[in-house]
Amino acid sequence: QVHMVESGGGLVQAGGSLRLSCAASGTIFSINNMGWYRQAPGKQREWVATIINRGITNYADPVKGRFTISRDNAKNTVYLQMNSLKPEDTAVYYCKADEVYTGLGPRREYWGQGTQVTVSS
Repeated sequence: QVHMVESGGGLVQAGGSLRLSCAASGTIFSINNMGWYRQAPGKQREWVATIINRGITNYADPVKGRFTISRDNAKNTVYLQMNSLKPEDTAVYYCKADEVYTGLGPRREYWGQGTQVTVSS
């Protein structure tokens, strides 16, 4: 069984920074993409950023230039450095691991439990 554990959320003033972490634990042989999504109150979950296992990154337009995604493959961990935060970044942030290979069946995706990020104006 694979577990995704997130940390690093909290309350910050506009213009501040936060760093989210998400560690995948369990018997894991490989993970393809890792990414972050967010869901604000009353809105659908939206994609924020993705990093593939070779390190190529992609970002949603609202966070380009402010957020940086990175990963440590040895630790099966993905990070999201969030700078110049805005009130509209307030949401629950979820990490996701795609095509996780555990050797116990087909590759599948896993989600974290979510961590709250609140940006005050």
